[in-house]
Amino acid sequence: MYGYVRVIILGGGGFRVPLIAKELAASGLPVGELVLYDTDPARLGVIAAVLNGLVGDSLTVTGTTDLDAALRGAGLIFSALRVGGLDGRVADERTALELGVIGQETVGAGGLASAARAVPVVERLAHRIAGLAPEAWVISMTNPAGIVTEVMARVLGERVIGVCDSPVGLIRRACGACGIDPGPSLGAVTSRVDAGYLGINHLGWLRSLTVDGIDRLPGLLADPGRLGSFEEGRLFGPDIVRALGALPNEYLYWYYANAESLRDVLAAGRTRGEHVRDRQREFYAAAAGHDDPGAAARLWRDANDERNRSYFAELRTGEKAGERDEADVAAGGYESVALALAQALAGGPEARLILNVRNGTTIGGLPEDMVVEVPCRVTAGGAVPLPARTDPSPHELGLMSVVRGCERDIAAASLSADRADARDLALRAFAQHPLIGSLDAARVLAAAAREST
Repeated sequence: MYGYVRVIILGGGGFRVPLIAKELAASGLPVGELVLYDTDPARLGVIAAVLNGLVGDSLTVTGTTDLDAALRGAGLIFSALRVGGLDGRVADERTALELGVIGQETVGAGGLASAARAVPVVERLAHRIAGLAPEAWVISMTNPAGIVTEVMARVLGERVIGVCDSPVGLIRRACGACGIDPGPSLGAVTSRVDAGYLGINHLGWLRSLTVDGIDRLPGLLADPGRLGSFEEGRLFGPDIVRALGALPNEYLYWYYANAESLRDVLAAGRTRGEHVRDRQREFYAAAAGHDDPGAAARLWRDANDERNRSYFAELRTGEKAGERDEADVAAGGYESVALALAQALAGGPEARLILNVRNGTTIGGLPEDMVVEVPCRVTAGGAVPLPARTDPSPHELGLMSVVRGCERDIAAASLSADRADARDLALRAFAQHPLIGSLDAARVLAAAAREST
């Protein structure tokens, strides 16, 4: 295994950056320098203080607000941007809710609005990377991950790979319900079992779970007791997963239970974005104003623990109520998947991971250049999608096609120099999305998205 001389985190003042740094420090990768890039020097200072308490001297960490200086000579780049910040997320969610449609960071109206802001930024960023660090591997964690990775791949090709923890989290929980040891972290799960997962980011299904040549998923779907033992089983209920013949990604709840989701989010009184923004404001203010050198790390641990445990809390109501499982929290998140990917790309052991990569011929009926979320074989040469065991159902293919079609339209709108063309593309994106269903709302949302870019 060789090392990455310069590892860059774009969005280096972000709250979740310490998760990546901790995994890097524990990974055994010989990292020469970890460079945090951000446009906000105050946030960079807070995160640097957190890392001092979490990883100490095990990593050489520097911070910069100069993008070109950060990128030059980079071997590995983590892209973890939030264009518009949490205020942008809150505005997206609130605007949607006020129009009577789902307000969520990556799904529906909120996802399209977020993409409208993010796409021009990541497209320019991809060109900068191509010019200054053409040999670097780029691990994209910027939301909405599917369309963002797709836009960057138009410039960087196979050297950009998107990661998300949602599919492997689902597989890990399904393994637990089947009595299968999923391993200690999310990054290890899909090397232990043959998971037939298929979808696009935040819209996919676990369609088989094979161990020793036996598919264990049908037995799980037929057992209400075991389904009730983990998050997705409780969230969806045994009847719908039995009818689907698959376990849906948790984000599909917004689609299958649109009315219930909207009811529960409105009943919660504030959006997830508002909750996260308020907690992070408290953290950054407290950490910046503390004299104790170890305080930043302690404050971050407490804030991160609260964030993990409250994830999807607005939808865990009634019979679905309850905190996330302790083992689920301990297994980590997207950072575990990202580091397993980084290790394999660095020449470590071959890995099998669920990643966001170009489709090629993996899923029939979808464009070859469309980024899909599927199991991949990862080596130092890159990530290669594994053939799908079976074709998608008409429902699965249709939902993936229409949602990514809307995302592609909003991406094209945000990149178009023709105002009339951008207007029409944005309206088509919102009008055709299955979670909106209102022309009046689509017109308002499209106009708001154009103004935000």
